[in-house]
Amino acid sequence: MSFKKQDIYKALETITAPGEGKSLVENENVTNVVTFGEEVIVDVTINNPSLQAKKKIEVEIMKAIHEHVDQKIDVKVNVKVEVAPKENPNQIRGKEIPNIQNIIAIASGKGGVGKSTITSNMAVSLAKMGFKVGVLDADVYGPSQHLMFDVAQEKPLAVNVKGRSKMKPVENYGVKLLSLGFFTDPNQAVIWRGPMASKALNQLIFDADWGELDFLLIDLPPGTGDVHLSIVQAVPINGAVVVSTPQNIALADAKKGVAMFKQESINVPVLGIVENMAYFTPAELPDNKYYIFGKGGAKNLAEDIDTSFLGEIPLVQSIREAGDVGHPVALQENTPLAEAFTNATKEMVSQLLKRNANLPPTEVVRITTMSGCSTK
Repeated sequence: MSFKKQDIYKALETITAPGEGKSLVENENVTNVVTFGEEVIVDVTINNPSLQAKKKIEVEIMKAIHEHVDQKIDVKVNVKVEVAPKENPNQIRGKEIPNIQNIIAIASGKGGVGKSTITSNMAVSLAKMGFKVGVLDADVYGPSQHLMFDVAQEKPLAVNVKGRSKMKPVENYGVKLLSLGFFTDPNQAVIWRGPMASKALNQLIFDADWGELDFLLIDLPPGTGDVHLSIVQAVPINGAVVVSTPQNIALADAKKGVAMFKQESINVPVLGIVENMAYFTPAELPDNKYYIFGKGGAKNLAEDIDTSFLGEIPLVQSIREAGDVGHPVALQENTPLAEAFTNATKEMVSQLLKRNANLPPTEVVRITTMSGCSTK
C-alpha cells in the first residue's frame, strides 16, 4: 500500500461541507492530516454541535478515503466543533457564493404588480451594459422566468466541477437562468411546505455552476414569507429592489415589503422602489399618459420611507406581449420602453455603488464597468 498525504486531501475534496456548496478542503474544515504507514488521522472542524452531524462527517471521510485511496487504510477522524461568534446574534446572515459579486433581491408586497417582468428586463438591461448576469427564479409556487426568457423547453445540464456534479444554468440573451419551472410539471400545482421549498432553493443556489457573475438577481415570490427568510439565511443579499404599482392598496403592501428587509434581524439595504404600470400610453397616441392606477404613488412612498425612487415603467401592451413570447422589451434598441428599463437599472446600480462604498473593505464589491451610471 502506497499513498501520499495529497491523495488524502484529494479524496476529501469530494465531500461537500454542510450548507456551504464547497468541499471540506475548500471551506477549510480540514485542519490537519497525518499519515503513519497504513494509518491516517484527519482533524476536521464543523459548526454543528449535534452528535448526528459529527457521526455523519466521520462516516463520509472514512468512505471517501476508502473509495478514492485504499480500502485497507485505518482511518481515524477527530471532529472538533467551533461555532463562530457573531457581532449581532439576532441578525440573519447568508453564506457567500464564490465568484458572484452582487446578489440583488427583487420583491413585491403583493402579486400581480409585474415583479417578474421587472426582473427579466433589468437582467437584460444589465447584460446589455456589459455585466455578467444571472437570474434565480425563487418564485417557488409560480415560476415564470423560464417563460420570459423563452427557454421553457430547456433543461439545466449536469457538469462535473472539482469532482462534484453541479447544475449548469440555462443561458439566453446573455443571462444565465435557473428556475424551478425547469423541474416541475407546468400542468400541476406545486404543493410544498416551507422546508421543502427552502431545500429546493438551496439546491438551485449552491448546487449550481454559476461561474463568474457581476449580478445575480433573485425573483422572490410575492409577499413576506418563509421563502424570503430562507433566501436571506442562505446568501448575503447586497440589496433589495421593491416593485409596486401606484394605487394605495399596492403601496400598502410594498411598504410591508420594505419593512421586512429593514428589520433588525434581516438588515438588507433597500436600493429603491420601481413603479410599474405607472401610466397607460396607447400605441396610437404615444405622447398621451393616462394615470389609471393613480399618479406618483410609489415615488411618494419612496420619499416617505427614505429610500430611492428608481423609475417608472409605463403600462404598455407591447411589454406584456414581449414577456409572453419570451423576448423582453429591454432587448430593443433605442426605444422609449427599453430606455425606461435602462434608466431604472442604471439608477439601481448607482444606489448599489453608494451602498457598497459604506461597507468594510473585505465586503466591498468592486464594479469595473459603469456604462454611464452616476454615484451622485
